[in-house]
Amino acid sequence: MKNIIRNIVFDFDGTLVDTAPLIVATMQAAIERLGLAPKTEAECRATIGLRLEEIPKVLWPGNEVAEREFATAYRRIFDELKRPLSVTLFPGVAATLDDFHRRGLRMAIASSRSRASLEEYVAMFGMADYFEMLVGGNDVTHGKPSAEPVEKILAACGWRPEETLTVGDANVDILMGRAAGTLTCAVSYGNGTREQLEAAAPTYIVDAFDRLASIVG
Repeated sequence: MKNIIRNIVFDFDGTLVDTAPLIVATMQAAIERLGLAPKTEAECRATIGLRLEEIPKVLWPGNEVAEREFATAYRRIFDELKRPLSVTLFPGVAATLDDFHRRGLRMAIASSRSRASLEEYVAMFGMADYFEMLVGGNDVTHGKPSAEPVEKILAACGWRPEETLTVGDANVDILMGRAAGTLTCAVSYGNGTREQLEAAAPTYIVDAFDRLASIVG
């Protein structure tokens, strides 16, 4: 029997918008500015999806300078580097979101970036009317893969988890959705590897954003 999906919770970075080049450039600049041990592009990309405050324990465990200063340095440099055209929507995102909105699907975003930054990007791409709720990393006590971001949306919007699909490009997105009791869909074109995504056991995996239409029905 086909699952009935009435609500969708999207990740942002790597799912809706290709922010990886800007994020990696910002991370590398922050690393250089703080004199931290260099990290490769792949190592930086692997942390996308985590809150900034959680990245030092992954990349520089036990480094007090990183734990104390990395998030602040990143945010300062991000404001210096970002430009209106520095990030782009993934193919199919604009048309698919518009279609879902017209069909009455209820949508929200659960992101690890700050609420202010998330709101700025959503407005920049003209998507604000599509989403009932935006949850940023600073809106929750426990970030991904905790269920808290999705549970916050479910409670505020009155959505039933069994009628909700959580969509993301990283294993933490899938684990978050599963922990909240929702259906889950991994997108393979983002920052997570297919192996990592499959290990998180999503309900579905798609290789292009517009393929979500076949799942939602």
